[in-house]
Amino acid sequence: MQTSSLKEEIWQIVAAIPPGNVATYGQIARLAGYPNHARYVGTTLKNLPHNSRLPWHRVVNSKGQLSFMPGSLAWLKQKKKLEIEGIVLLGNQLSLKKFQWLN
Repeated sequence: MQTSSLKEEIWQIVAAIPPGNVATYGQIARLAGYPNHARYVGTTLKNLPHNSRLPWHRVVNSKGQLSFMPGSLAWLKQKKKLEIEGIVLLGNQLSLKKFQWLN
């Protein structure tokens, strides 16, 4: 695995997620050709440059939950960005059936 090219592939896939849709970490890993690397997707997004415009907020876990601790500043920031795009969380979860990007 060449990590720099995998990172770039992850960035391209995340950039392609349309507004109002989400993808899971595992989904992105599968699309990148590394189906067992969902955690690596998370690490890659966690380490984005501060000024990145990549829509990282459109990536959630396999349960349709945000991966940050509920109520934390990062969780609230992601929730707000999703709500601006029309994605609503019920409790700590969103509907993957309704919002998951089907590419």
